[in-house]
Amino acid sequence: MPTINFEGQNFFCSEDETVLECMTRHGVLIPSSCQSGACQSCMIRAFKGTPPAVSQAGLKETLIQQNFFLACMCRPVEDMTIGLSSVSPRYTVKVMEKEQLNDSIIRLRLECPSGFSYRAGQFINLQRPSDELTRSYSLASIPGDDFLELHVKRVPDGKMSNWVFDALAVDDEAVFFGPAGDCFYVPGRPEQPLLLAGTGTGLAPLYGILRDVLSCGHSGPIHLFHGSLATPGLYLGQGLRELAAEHSNVFYIPCVLHGDALEGGRQGNIADIPGQALGSLSGYRVFLCGDPGIVNALRQKSFLAGASMQDIFSDPFVFAPQGG
Repeated sequence: MPTINFEGQNFFCSEDETVLECMTRHGVLIPSSCQSGACQSCMIRAFKGTPPAVSQAGLKETLIQQNFFLACMCRPVEDMTIGLSSVSPRYTVKVMEKEQLNDSIIRLRLECPSGFSYRAGQFINLQRPSDELTRSYSLASIPGDDFLELHVKRVPDGKMSNWVFDALAVDDEAVFFGPAGDCFYVPGRPEQPLLLAGTGTGLAPLYGILRDVLSCGHSGPIHLFHGSLATPGLYLGQGLRELAAEHSNVFYIPCVLHGDALEGGRQGNIADIPGQALGSLSGYRVFLCGDPGIVNALRQKSFLAGASMQDIFSDPFVFAPQGG
């Protein structure tokens, strides 16, 4: 009989019993509803052992890559260690670079610890050593880089962002844990068209995803829409234009809500622009990052334009109530 380890305790799974049934029999309650694999409320993660393929049917590839599975559909064939979440180790690293990208955004590059593994587009949790104040920042770097790149926007009265801008210096120590998030590229279907859209520092994960996609040899068209209220809020434009010049399948479209658009850009609400520019999104893989309201609107409009929900990945940035 397979053994299921959950939060340090071992439970024996009877023959032909699902993980959910095993846990319930032992008095361990895992969130569940339909018990038929439809609602996905019993999704859990395997830290050791391989979930049977049937228990991952219907999950996004990014979740499968991280060993998530449905407890109600999993009849284990080997010992497994499972959990609702993972406890990430904390890393202490040095600040390698600090560069102002525009009036309100700084590029922060940290040492990449030995053995640290992540996917481009995921995020880490940066921690202020003095009081363990913690904020999440998406990674703009890719695993081949020897640094971890964050784009930090100064938030009015933001405790963390103002510390990064005004106090954190090159060669200082920084503490973080992670990674987390499922908004990243999984190699496969290299001819598939991709839509990357976001606002503000939502460009950080999109920039990482774009570089990762290109390093994997993706051949399908890649459309990157980056939005801001006005032109001064845009950044990395020159580098993105250079990438587009080097790769015939990359299209960079800067978008502004107010004022005149830059050459090759668009003026208007970025939630509407991808659909106006591309028409049907049937067959597209979609990555959306940035302001939660805009991400939600883009997700809805992408689905209505034909993109499958299984192919829509998003990372809405939610500021902490006490300031960023």
